[in-house]
Amino acid sequence: MSSALASPARIKFWGTRGSISVPGPGTLRYGGNTTCVEVRADGEIIVLDAGSGIRPLGISLEKEFGAEPIKLFLLITHAHWDHIQGLPYFKPVYDQKNEISILGFDGTGAGFSEILAEPMKAPFFPITMRELSGKIGIKRLGEMKFSLGKVQVQAIFVNHPGVCAGYRLFTSAGSIAFLPDHEPYGFLHSAKNNHMTPEEAKKAASEERLNLVQFLNGSDLLILDTQYTDDEYQSHIGWGHGSVTTAVALALDAAVRKLLLFHHDTNHDDAMIDAMVQTARHLAQQSGKELKVEAAREGEEVILAN
Repeated sequence: MSSALASPARIKFWGTRGSISVPGPGTLRYGGNTTCVEVRADGEIIVLDAGSGIRPLGISLEKEFGAEPIKLFLLITHAHWDHIQGLPYFKPVYDQKNEISILGFDGTGAGFSEILAEPMKAPFFPITMRELSGKIGIKRLGEMKFSLGKVQVQAIFVNHPGVCAGYRLFTSAGSIAFLPDHEPYGFLHSAKNNHMTPEEAKKAASEERLNLVQFLNGSDLLILDTQYTDDEYQSHIGWGHGSVTTAVALALDAAVRKLLLFHHDTNHDDAMIDAMVQTARHLAQQSGKELKVEAAREGEEVILAN
């Protein structure tokens, strides 16, 4: 679509934190809710992950739409608790006029439908998935390229324990890459499961990183796991999350236009995240390449427009 016809894409952050919600005075600016991002593009509403941030999103949507039906796609990266824990508290799923399409890949040893249903089984929750009043469609993804209405999507499996996908949404206003959980390939999670030799793992890691750089190449916005400082990462190798230097390096190698640090650590207050942003900006500036860097803030809206 030509830029003259392109409509802006709106990206709003409802949850930016990893692991568990951490509300309090130290997290007021960057937020305490776990992963949830809303994308409005080309007439579609696409929600990325269903952490605790999906609860206030649901309240906002009901207020916005009133008596009108809500139709949206909910795209899940993986089944770790901080990415699905808010779904039972998402009010639109309890209203029969609404249509919610939930999509994701099977997990390790479990189908996607089973994954979503498990947290709502007794004794964990009083209402089961099948008792929800809304029109809920659950689709297991099998292809790495698919469409959500008018938005084309590509998926890639990233370096994280279990099965975890990253997504790239192609809108008329530009592309948005979403990798909330990803560890740099210096530690390869699949190597342990596939019993690779160190040499085999090193080669596989190099190939995987090259594939990821190609996947991300030219993204207008990259929302990327940057949970740790570089020093912290040294004591968290193998935990499945990224660091400041590796996040900036990946964004630079992929010629990304804007990097948003994401999946903030539970122990990082606003001042710590401010410092991480400054470090990331300094690294980007040293490279001599054009890269805008910010940290995702709960409640913030980013506009993409060609």
